[in-house]
Amino acid sequence: MKQRGILHPELLDLIASAGHGDVIVLTDAGLRVPKGARRIDLGLACGVPGIVEVVRAMNEELVIEAATVATEFRDWNPEVYAAATEVLPVEPDERPHQELMDDMATRAYAYVKTGECTAYASVALVCGVNYLEEAIDLYTEIHGEPPS
Repeated sequence: MKQRGILHPELLDLIASAGHGDVIVLTDAGLRVPKGARRIDLGLACGVPGIVEVVRAMNEELVIEAATVATEFRDWNPEVYAAATEVLPVEPDERPHQELMDDMATRAYAYVKTGECTAYASVALVCGVNYLEEAIDLYTEIHGEPPS
């Protein structure tokens, strides 16, 4: 048995199989996931687990290169928004909810539904790689300047 971190087998498989640039959308309990999309349901009860706990756990296991949230998240739920974005390793971009979800319908690698029961509490995570800094250093060493 795994000692710490994420224990959910489907979520671990998702993290392990995701590649650089893939988008994983962490959603509130009510978001409608597009038909045919890869989906993992974590919700046990309203608020369990909350979006903040899931963002925190994902941050411990996944290289997060970028994140996007709906502008409505901040407006409708400033406390949950502040707590969720505080644990992200990057400053999230913001887009109107409908625009973000329309984009995610075609781009998302997977959706992870939480038990969060507050409106617009979704975070789209862009997967990174854990060797980017070393790759940039090597490129700079070879070419005498960093890549553009």
